[in-house]
Amino acid sequence: MTPVSADGVRANLLRELFWTRTGLLLLVLVVTSATCMAVSSGMDPGPVRTFLGSLATGTLISAVVGFGQTLITSSAAQRALVTPVVEESRKALRDLAAEYRALDREFFPSHVFEPTTRPDPAFNQLMMQDLERTRLYGFRGFAGRYAACRVMLAQSECELRAVLADPTDNDAISGRARYLLRHEGADGDYDTIVARLREQITVGLVGLYLARSRCARIDVTIVPDPPLDRLELFDDSAWLALYSNTNAGVVRLYPRTLRFTEGSFLYGMERAEFLRISNSKAGRHLVITPSTGREEFLDRFRLVTGTALTDRGFAELQEKFHAFRREFSASAQLGS
Repeated sequence: MTPVSADGVRANLLRELFWTRTGLLLLVLVVTSATCMAVSSGMDPGPVRTFLGSLATGTLISAVVGFGQTLITSSAAQRALVTPVVEESRKALRDLAAEYRALDREFFPSHVFEPTTRPDPAFNQLMMQDLERTRLYGFRGFAGRYAACRVMLAQSECELRAVLADPTDNDAISGRARYLLRHEGADGDYDTIVARLREQITVGLVGLYLARSRCARIDVTIVPDPPLDRLELFDDSAWLALYSNTNAGVVRLYPRTLRFTEGSFLYGMERAEFLRISNSKAGRHLVITPSTGREEFLDRFRLVTGTALTDRGFAELQEKFHAFRREFSASAQLGS
């Protein structure tokens, strides 16, 4: 609905005057007055000329008075009837717009990123802006490599809580393996993908250890049944990567991702679920602080993964993480 301005009211008022029966009557009076004046001006003095002159004068006066009266009456009617309706319409539109904005914040994502085969720079730069403002960074995903990279690239310090898949549990890995198998097509090999995913978890754990000096504290929870969708949670936003959305057409390496702002229904629900999982006694917990030494980390690494890691093995995983970090930061245009 288009708001009615003062100029629009006046234009509508004049249009009503000249395109209604009242306007037609005024026009007839003016034409009659002009005709009588024209005819009487060419006549000799006499009763007929006097009559026509009087008729012309009276008709013109009636037209002028009628025009003024109609104008005043229409203006009063406009103020009494139309203006309140217009104001009520404006108020209703403002209330409706406010309600829709509230619904948008409550149930609809603020940003939607479509699936891609490579990291999206706009996606990652916006997420890094959220990370720079947050005090708690929650990551619920598979291996934690991306969380470690983001923390190392950030300029601010935060507390990191990560929920990762259990590398010793086949069921914890199978969901992501099936997704990647659909991405690779008929040439993909399930066992090869599973082995690669287990290695990614160990690389992610080493990456989190290397990022310990960038965080006040890192809490890692290893669970046997992680949700398939990846969640990255900040103080004012929640990012949900939909690995479970396999019916959206062609499967991409980086799935469709939705960003919800603080105060939305999805933000509150995902935050509560994340805190429940990260505080659960069912999972195995690994705490890393800036003062955690390598030997202490290797002992905890063995308890979590069931594999003893030698210094040489640690160096290999460290190099693999840095290679992944350099590749990711370059493709996402996040610097080094």
